[in-house]
Amino acid sequence: MGFVKGSSKAFLIIGFLFLLDCVFAQECTTEEPQVYVVHLGAKQHDDPEMILASHHKMLESVFNSSEAAKESIVYNYRHGFSGFAASLTSSQAKKLKERPDVFSVASNRKLTLQSTRTYDYLGLSPNQPSGILHDSNMGSELVVGIIDSGIWPESAGFSDEGLGPIPKHWKGKCVGGRGFDPAKHCNKKIVGARYYTNRFTEKTGKTISPEDYLSPRGLISHGTECASIAAGGFVPDASYEGLAPGLMRGAAPKARIAAYKVLFDSDEMGTGVSDCTMAIDDAINDGVDVISISIGPDGPPYHTYTTVGEDAELGSFHAVMKGIPVVMAGANAGPGAYTVSNVAPWMFTVGASTLDRNFYVDVTLGNNLTIPCQALYTGPEVSGELIYVEDWQTDTSDRKGKISLTFMKDDAESLFAVNTLGGAGAIIARGSDYFTEFFFEKPGVATNFEVGNKILQYIRSTSSPTVRISGGKTFVGRPKQTTVAAFSGRGPNPSAPAILKPDIVAPGALVLSADITNGYFTGFAINMGTSYSAPAVAGILILLKSLHPDWSPAALKSAIMTTAWKTDPYGGPIYSESMPRKLADPFDYGAGLVNPQRAGDPGLVYDLNLDDYIHFFCASGYNDTSIALLTGKDAKCPSPLPSILDFNYPAITIPEVKDEVTVSRTVTNVGPVDSVYRAVIEPPRGVKIAVEPETLVFNASTKILGFKVRVTTSHKNNMP
Repeated sequence: MGFVKGSSKAFLIIGFLFLLDCVFAQECTTEEPQVYVVHLGAKQHDDPEMILASHHKMLESVFNSSEAAKESIVYNYRHGFSGFAASLTSSQAKKLKERPDVFSVASNRKLTLQSTRTYDYLGLSPNQPSGILHDSNMGSELVVGIIDSGIWPESAGFSDEGLGPIPKHWKGKCVGGRGFDPAKHCNKKIVGARYYTNRFTEKTGKTISPEDYLSPRGLISHGTECASIAAGGFVPDASYEGLAPGLMRGAAPKARIAAYKVLFDSDEMGTGVSDCTMAIDDAINDGVDVISISIGPDGPPYHTYTTVGEDAELGSFHAVMKGIPVVMAGANAGPGAYTVSNVAPWMFTVGASTLDRNFYVDVTLGNNLTIPCQALYTGPEVSGELIYVEDWQTDTSDRKGKISLTFMKDDAESLFAVNTLGGAGAIIARGSDYFTEFFFEKPGVATNFEVGNKILQYIRSTSSPTVRISGGKTFVGRPKQTTVAAFSGRGPNPSAPAILKPDIVAPGALVLSADITNGYFTGFAINMGTSYSAPAVAGILILLKSLHPDWSPAALKSAIMTTAWKTDPYGGPIYSESMPRKLADPFDYGAGLVNPQRAGDPGLVYDLNLDDYIHFFCASGYNDTSIALLTGKDAKCPSPLPSILDFNYPAITIPEVKDEVTVSRTVTNVGPVDSVYRAVIEPPRGVKIAVEPETLVFNASTKILGFKVRVTTSHKNNMP
């Protein structure tokens, strides 16, 4: 169902209808001392020193000692909002939680890590004389903040050659440390760099690997890769050992980068909510224009928004209220339902899709049948006896010099099997025909069950089966189907089922990016994960915000969601990699595949302001006091409470739909002043949808209009 402008053929999807079940929340507590994140809500003062003093005074109430209170502090949040992270016992945390001036107290939950072809595939070609890329000057006046594992400043794409002065609104800085000299490693491209180590103390028992750097320099390449995908400059003749050749660049090639290092090579290989929240607070104060975060909870957030604050939700909320979109990776726990994470409605949650590109080797059987199969292999040609291994975990036969064929279901299992099988190489037949980004000294070839059965038939048809594996090839073009990657987190939203998640998908499978250059790494990498689709959308947001600096984060998100492709760029269907493979639906891809060119002119946007979020919190069960603390605005929830279904999101998702439901939406015309839009309805099977009014007429004095959607279903619901 959508609104179409006049006689235009443009189709703007504004809502989806889905049937969902319930999720349940579980909480646990511990008496062990640990770091807690205490959120006090909106700032009560503009003076950071007064805010700091108020934090110390609050902690004195539970420590009964000024010195102990100050020593307990891990981080103070005092720029975009008010709060702190402190080392507390559970009883001290409980006392703080009971205070009326405290919004939330949450444990320092662990957060973990979640291109040459990408932007040509999405229609962002630098060779086009017009369009969002050129109209925005490639994002040159804006700064993207990358909260991740730091940055390797020598990597390809981080030169400031050809860039103008640093944007005047930028207030951030570069912090030095081991291996990172601000005078040398920051420039007009990398305009900011910070790092956060306060949780690595004797008290917490957490340590950093001596190989990593106590500085913004990132030994873990993840942050460098994400920065490259969002805003890396032009790098000609880029490739990974000959694979994925071409002109590499980020979505916003001239945008500036600010790196916030919260993740280190450490004994826990993750970061904490406290570090991430501190980085967001600094980013707000520094003047970033878009924040990209490719980390998330270690597992889906099985809680409702009556317990918001356990992850990066609160810091990101305040960033959005300051006009800064926050893009989050949607997790790599798919393809099962309820596996998407980072699902707050103010976050821009991104899933991962594939490109129209793949990497192949030729598998030539002894009967001269040649089959192209997926492989990230660039080594020499390999040949030998071909054998079938029915159970790779228990089969102990001699495989030296032989190439094995085996069948399995799980991707991670497949990767482990390539090395375990040994021999000269392995052919893995499985549900989907691609591996993740791991490379092997010996060829590990992926194919599907159908091709695997053909190879097995050949083995059984001859007494001396042989095979030859040769060449590493890059294939680009329409015959390669676009899919939502198997690992990409799926909906429904486990925390707020009425809010569609993920919001969008972007290429995040087998994408080329810059990498670190320390002798072991080559300077380029091919990766997979929602970690890499999120910065692509962050870069696209930089372009869109450059065109429309007055649009709110919600309007920017709406523009991208309502103009997304429901097909691939060639008009073909988008599939979901799952067991079995199926046509993708909005719980797989959200609003669809990001379409940067159309996002610049969406016609209508679904905007949100502070009052809309207050109504969301009212509908989610927060009381007036908590909402006032969080938002800094006196709030009184109406009676009856507003329906979360009326939250002005650019998608309509109705959990447990029964009989008839009516929802409301409001749209703002950002197209030509005198525009007329009419509703177009494509209801799901068994559902009737009516829109009132069916036509929206805008003019110079009417820029915002509302409408209602009445949904009637004949579906049976087993919920009481």
